[in-house]
Amino acid sequence: MLPPVPSLADYGISPDYGFLSPEPPLETLPDLYYAKWEAVVANLQPLLLSKRIRQVVDRLPILSTEHLHTDAEWRRAYVVLVFMLHSYVWGGERPAERIPPQLTVPLFAVCERLEVPPVATYAGVCLWNYKPIFPDEPADSLSNLACLQTFTGSLDEQWFYLVSVAIEARGAPSIPLMLQAITAARLGKTRVVTECLQRLAEILDEITSLLQRLYENCDPYVFYNRIRPYLAGSKNMGDAGLPQGLLYDDGRNPPQYRQYGGGSNAQSSLIQFFDIVLGVEHRPTGVTRQDRSTAPPTEDAPKSRHGFIHEMRAYMPGSHRRFLEDVDSIANIRSFVQARQSDPALRLAYDACLSMLRNMRDKHIQIVSRYIIVQSRGARRASQSGQAPPAMNLATVVPTDSKKLRGTGGTALIPFLKQARDETGEPAIDAWARRLLSNSPGVLDSVALSKIGEQPDGHLEIVGLCGSWKADDSEGGICHW
Repeated sequence: MLPPVPSLADYGISPDYGFLSPEPPLETLPDLYYAKWEAVVANLQPLLLSKRIRQVVDRLPILSTEHLHTDAEWRRAYVVLVFMLHSYVWGGERPAERIPPQLTVPLFAVCERLEVPPVATYAGVCLWNYKPIFPDEPADSLSNLACLQTFTGSLDEQWFYLVSVAIEARGAPSIPLMLQAITAARLGKTRVVTECLQRLAEILDEITSLLQRLYENCDPYVFYNRIRPYLAGSKNMGDAGLPQGLLYDDGRNPPQYRQYGGGSNAQSSLIQFFDIVLGVEHRPTGVTRQDRSTAPPTEDAPKSRHGFIHEMRAYMPGSHRRFLEDVDSIANIRSFVQARQSDPALRLAYDACLSMLRNMRDKHIQIVSRYIIVQSRGARRASQSGQAPPAMNLATVVPTDSKKLRGTGGTALIPFLKQARDETGEPAIDAWARRLLSNSPGVLDSVALSKIGEQPDGHLEIVGLCGSWKADDSEGGICHW
């Protein structure tokens, strides 16, 4: 017997708002017991500017979570605490390795309730960190969104988060749509599946248009040097000053080092939902399709060796993670299309979805090129000339070995991003679609960017006034899809 198609209400997911909450997140915690927390985050920018954030946090009382009641209050507490946490870690000349009980004790309790790790996640900086300017207007419009909390107070940082919020809102209708398609496929209703896929392709195209609006109000220099360092986690951050990660001290048990990736758009349940329903499989970075198909099965093979995308599910709210796992167990669209290859409208609709999803990943590679690779070259030149600022963080510490340059999620991104993009086209049904969506030399690549371009052989070339240079494959990473 087939497992039932998931009901969105069982996972706290809205058919209209998707993984966003139907009610706007709380702007402040209503109980005055938490006024000291709210006072710190309300003054985060001056505290960071004056480098007094740590001494202020160290003087806070250890507050209990017993006065948090509603889901909205628990989420607001999480946002407040992780913004304080990352400010504490990265708000000095060197990163703070030890996290005091004033943060650790309540943060552990909040994270246990929400089923998220004690680090800033996509949920904390995007899903639970926005408000509509006018409540009666839609949340998928960037002209109607504002941010509740930022590290820098800049328009650039707000815009960076809000583009993702708008994408989540715009993509929300695709969730019930594709559950309908899965149900229709079970019943053999080809026309319904075709119509659902056609609408999904349109939604993916709209999402890509929203993604490209990042350029409007988020300056690459500001992002790389001012915003991105605060989003960094503690995993693979040895060069940035955290060789063992963070020492979480709860004041009761012996402190333990922990390492977590930072905020990443790979933690978006919506983007992973698209992959699952379309049958896109992602492998560990560097593992090819041929490697996986020819590898002999062994009993001792590490079952946990998933790719970065799969690992990022551990950073999603627990209910969202379980939803993806349950959808994964019933996904049937690709097998349905493959069994009906004689239907041209169905094949075309499915391949169009893959094309739109791959195009979105193409555009994201362009964003990484502009916001990370070009900016990291400037940081390296400044470091070599002795002009780098004294503070140690993800932006100012440039490793001598460029292959160690890390993204906020703790991984080298260009190989990951390119492989994820190429894997998106692999399930294509029609031969013409497989050729178009492949990354073979001679195939017209959809990435075409003035001054920054990806060549047919996969390398990134940046053209400047004095010539051109090539980006190292392992450099990266913005928060990633």
